[in-house]
Amino acid sequence: MDLHLVDATYELFRAHYAPRPPVRAADGTNMSGVSGLCDQLLYLLREEGATHVACATDRVIESFRNEMYPSYKSSAGMDPELLAQFPIAEEAIEALGLVLWPMVEYEADDAIAAAAWQWADHPEVDRILVCTPDKDMAQLVRDARVVLWDRRRRIVYDDAAVRVKWGVAPESIPDWLALVGDASDGFPGIAGFGAKTAAAVLARYGHLEQIPIRGSAWEVPGIRNAVGLAQVLRDHLADALLYRSLARLRSVADGVPIPQREPRELEWLGAQPDRWAAFCDAWGLDRLRNRPHRWHAAQGQPAR
Repeated sequence: MDLHLVDATYELFRAHYAPRPPVRAADGTNMSGVSGLCDQLLYLLREEGATHVACATDRVIESFRNEMYPSYKSSAGMDPELLAQFPIAEEAIEALGLVLWPMVEYEADDAIAAAAWQWADHPEVDRILVCTPDKDMAQLVRDARVVLWDRRRRIVYDDAAVRVKWGVAPESIPDWLALVGDASDGFPGIAGFGAKTAAAVLARYGHLEQIPIRGSAWEVPGIRNAVGLAQVLRDHLADALLYRSLARLRSVADGVPIPQREPRELEWLGAQPDRWAAFCDAWGLDRLRNRPHRWHAAQGQPAR
């Protein structure tokens, strides 16, 4: 079986900010993000034929990483109309009968990572598709068995594609982000290390601890100021290690709550008829009312 792990928060953001007229409920609530998320999930299930699906959400934007680094991304300054759609999006996912992982202490990315690592070697799993273009998630890629799928651009990133795109192996992505920074997550990286420089160094040494302390010992073609860069890294190594920890995704062993223990528990059995109809009626999404192509036989049963 193929497992499709969906970053529903990403889909919600993308749909909310898509350049099209807003979708509003009868009471004026902006439903653009939720409507677009539902479209994407229904397309995944119907046209793309996904059979085993889980959706991860950020029930709140803040996570344990904000305690590690106060400047980490937060809900401050976010569009209130977008924030208001978070619980509605979770309601939609459950009404569709899909597995939902709503994160509070951790992030949606951690839930996807935990599941991917938990089932990467499961004998019933042929492939795990991580449905997001987020570069953070490239650290999960494992050969062609766990891949990053940019559904919008129709690009699948396996191990070889990650190396071409970002210049490093998947396991070096957290180190690369530590050096170059990640504006979307709110940490700056280390001065002097652009994307290409960081990739060249990590392609040779793999991880921060393996980079020689002295630049004179670097064996990295094309790096002209190795001595200066090595000095900068020595001076800011503690920062780099902190940023890498922020970028490193967490697992079940770290405490990420993934209640399912077998991948077959992600099987989609159809939308919940009563719940889906009630959801569409409540939020004025009449056009979606009959869109699901499969209905759960146990009408009215709660979604998993």
